[in-house]
Amino acid sequence: MGASLGVDVVPMKVCTYDCIYCQLGPTQTLTTERVAFYPVDEILADVEKWLRSRPAPDVITFAGSGEPTLFSQMGELIREVKGLTRIPLALLTNGSLFHDPDVRRESSCADIVLPSLDAGDEETFQLVNRPAPGLTLDEVTRGLVEFRREYAGEIRLEVMVLDGITDIPDRVAQIARLARRIQPDRIDLNTPVRPTFDERAVPVPWERLAELAELFSPVAEVVAETGTPGDESAVSRSPQGEEILALLFRRPCTADDIAAGLGLHPVAVMKELALLRRRGQVHRVVRGARVFWHARAEGKGELQEDLR
Repeated sequence: MGASLGVDVVPMKVCTYDCIYCQLGPTQTLTTERVAFYPVDEILADVEKWLRSRPAPDVITFAGSGEPTLFSQMGELIREVKGLTRIPLALLTNGSLFHDPDVRRESSCADIVLPSLDAGDEETFQLVNRPAPGLTLDEVTRGLVEFRREYAGEIRLEVMVLDGITDIPDRVAQIARLARRIQPDRIDLNTPVRPTFDERAVPVPWERLAELAELFSPVAEVVAETGTPGDESAVSRSPQGEEILALLFRRPCTADDIAAGLGLHPVAVMKELALLRRRGQVHRVVRGARVFWHARAEGKGELQEDLR
């Protein structure tokens, strides 16, 4: 969607799922209870400050260190942000709570909704997504079907494909059948190219994803990240260690990801990462041919680097 300003609305890591491919690690609070985690006014102040001081993003994305629809004031927040800007607003969600009419109504305030569907049968759903007690694939699917009936905006359905688990044509075909019931405007195929904390979450090669995309109608788009070179013409402001750490606490990133996301020069980012590494605040993980950086959480002990 271009340059996105992410708005994190839930604490680390509160979610309705405990997906084996999650780049944030195991879910700490597995729940379906919606809570007003943060005051809306505080979030609005942060968004307004960013919009005043930085170049305008292409989209503002409501996401989180978990499932954003667990934030019980999501509808109010989206409406208030719309009062600040005409930038399109997107909701990045796993789609698990759309059986709740309140969640559907609040989500409909967004211009773009990006739910997930990673399984086509209950057994695979329980294996991959490991939902909170009581959530079933049938309930999740029916909620998304109902949301499609009520929502006139754009729905982009994301399917995370795992090697040896859901890249089997019969299983993908099951997901495709459910997707046809939901009738999204677009279907995106992804795979866990970033480091995960479960060794079962193995990425699928891009060529394989392209083959599986043909099983969907409309034909799915392959969106798995392959790495984008940093922008050498980026602004030359000095990076702040705190803002890099804040980003890395939310997701593992390459140096180029950090540069692109924060509007920094890649060389300056590498220098700051080297300093943070010497201080023991970040560590590296190698995934394929790419180096991802993680923030070390205080009090969680040392994490061994993967130098494969």
